[in-house]
Amino acid sequence: MTRTALRICPLCEATCGLTLTIEGARVTGARGDRDDVFSRGFLCPKGASFGALDADPDRLRVPLVRRGGRLREASWEEAFAAVADGVRPLIERYGPQTVGVVLGNPNVHTVAGALYPPLLLGALGTRAVFTASTLDQMPKHVSSGLLFGDANAIPVPDLDRTDHLLVIGANPLESNGSLCTAPDFPGRLKALKARGGTLTVVDPRRTRTARLADRHLAIRPGTDALLLAAVAHVLLAEDLADLGPLAAHVQGLGELRAELAEFTPEAVASACDLDAALIRTVARELAAAPTAAVYARIGSCTVAHGTLASWLVDVLNVLTGNLDRPGGALFPLAATAPAPRPAGPGHGFALGRWRSRVSGHPEAKGELPLAALAEEIDTATAEGEPLRALITVAANPVLSAPDGDRLDKALASLDFMVSVDPYLGETARHAHVVLPPPPPAQSPHHDFALNTLAVRNQVRYTRPAVPLEPGRMAESEIMARLILAVSGGHGTDPATVDATAIRQTLDRAVRTPHSPAHGRDPGELAALLTGADGPERRLDLMLRLGPYGDGFGARPGGLTLDRLLAHPHGIDLGPLRPRLPQPLKTRSGAVELLPGPIAADLPRLRRALADRPAGLVLVGRRHLRSNNSWMHNVPALTGGSNRCTLHLHPEDAARLGLRDGAAVRVKGDGGEVTVPAEVTEDIRPGVVSLPHGWGHDRPGTRLGHAAGDPGANVNQLLDGRLLDPLSGNAVLNGVPVALTPVR
Repeated sequence: MTRTALRICPLCEATCGLTLTIEGARVTGARGDRDDVFSRGFLCPKGASFGALDADPDRLRVPLVRRGGRLREASWEEAFAAVADGVRPLIERYGPQTVGVVLGNPNVHTVAGALYPPLLLGALGTRAVFTASTLDQMPKHVSSGLLFGDANAIPVPDLDRTDHLLVIGANPLESNGSLCTAPDFPGRLKALKARGGTLTVVDPRRTRTARLADRHLAIRPGTDALLLAAVAHVLLAEDLADLGPLAAHVQGLGELRAELAEFTPEAVASACDLDAALIRTVARELAAAPTAAVYARIGSCTVAHGTLASWLVDVLNVLTGNLDRPGGALFPLAATAPAPRPAGPGHGFALGRWRSRVSGHPEAKGELPLAALAEEIDTATAEGEPLRALITVAANPVLSAPDGDRLDKALASLDFMVSVDPYLGETARHAHVVLPPPPPAQSPHHDFALNTLAVRNQVRYTRPAVPLEPGRMAESEIMARLILAVSGGHGTDPATVDATAIRQTLDRAVRTPHSPAHGRDPGELAALLTGADGPERRLDLMLRLGPYGDGFGARPGGLTLDRLLAHPHGIDLGPLRPRLPQPLKTRSGAVELLPGPIAADLPRLRRALADRPAGLVLVGRRHLRSNNSWMHNVPALTGGSNRCTLHLHPEDAARLGLRDGAAVRVKGDGGEVTVPAEVTEDIRPGVVSLPHGWGHDRPGTRLGHAAGDPGANVNQLLDGRLLDPLSGNAVLNGVPVALTPVR
């Protein structure tokens, strides 16, 4: 029998609503949900391939446990017993800091990935925490923490109302947006132009987004912070800065003016390889626009000055009076966010509360650089024991982190490793226990993290479209049992994990004066929760206590899980609204425009004024039909433009004797790879581009299609010691490489 079911797409940050066609227990088709309150029917090739990914025959169906040196299929009970026997003795003998946790990008796309990792870290008591954020977005978290006092207070461009959008190092027509949750990003940019707005794109490649722009600035990679500093300088020097109502909430403007005095357009022009007059024009147009927003992403984060660039993005939004303003950049308010606290000074944001054992890298947002994971495993020091055990959840750092060859060897040396992963991939192949979650169609979906970055406030939830297949275990139960296994509670009812989380949340809520539950009985409130299981009860709790919630009856008509379930296409909560000063948690209670760590790093940026790369530099590349390393096993999503080729300009190809399609050896400070050349005028001279997430050629994996066209791992070219000092983010772009034809 054929039927349809709704599902929110978990394959990228756009979070589009899907209508799935289902025959029996198999997804046979996917189209955009035209009634979805957020995406309105938009669909990209990834969403259209939902059924193929869901039914991938290489997805693991049962746990794997290493016996006699080989991974063999096992029962769930056997798998969790192996975890308890493998992890607990190491903690008891060597301490919790010898157990590391790696959390990958897909965690933000699942209910379990949002709800359980904090509980896992709490149960372990370890500070050896590594996530994909230090390969991607940590500079933005750090700059937001320093500016606003909250690392998760990230303003997003008000795409649907802005008159002028300046995009730096982002290609949302391919990525569908990042740190800016916006279904149909292409349509929103076209609507901006149709209403007479201006789109400026800064990128060394002539991407699909750049081709749509009114102006494309082909900047030299790695110099985004210099350009932004020069734009800010012009605004200040020409008295174009106008903070408007923001002025009451900002401190440090005078100090900022002094610090940016040297970054004139003429001073940065040569380093950026842009005309000084053009830089002044960009600044003046930004100031003159009725409303404007500056938006930057991975190309500006994954460089040597990533945190400074991220900071300067919001400095420009402040100087033009566009921060917290309709048509500018605003702070979203998700339905599951805590109830807003009263405005006032907070605890602020601190960096470097502890450091990594080997190289002394400071933590940021409770995380250590993922690029340092290998040395934390394979290097002995007098500062403590190396990592002896590792738990990875939806993570593949062998491909996503620099120098995967070294990490590959380090993982093989661990005493014990657990991977929660649907595939036996390049990282999970080292595990002693692999715990596979079910396919997306058999899982519920709510975007806890991505709704905090959405360009419109809304809330949606979809239950599993297909019943859980016999023999599989829900991802929430896998994570709950994993928490119990590593904390000494193996064999305990997994429902106690959710019950404990609910009790702890309610205990805090009833003691918090601004909470709608303040002063009430937590047991009585817990009894009011609805939901089919623990995760749904926790979602109901967060909705009720959130900014739009019913407050357990205190706000009749407010959000509850039951009300959300009655609106299967979601509930629209309206456009983004100004919120300052409420989101600010700095010690001053204001936007601190020139935080101390930023000021201390500016001399490094001044020295960069004289930098001139002598040869070719490397940048990454996004593909619409891909997302990092975990979607190359679906035939419908590979081929065409989604290929692992090296883009280079015809001038560079002619100078080096390279022809289109020929093999070329690419050498960087971290290693070398061989890939086909693709000669194109869509990249500026002096720059080459290689996409991320490839390199599926290691033995012992079960990725049949990906292994047939493995591509090359671009991160093997990188020196893992090269990090942005403030955030610990790996430098993945703007790095020097040398090319050699393969005869």
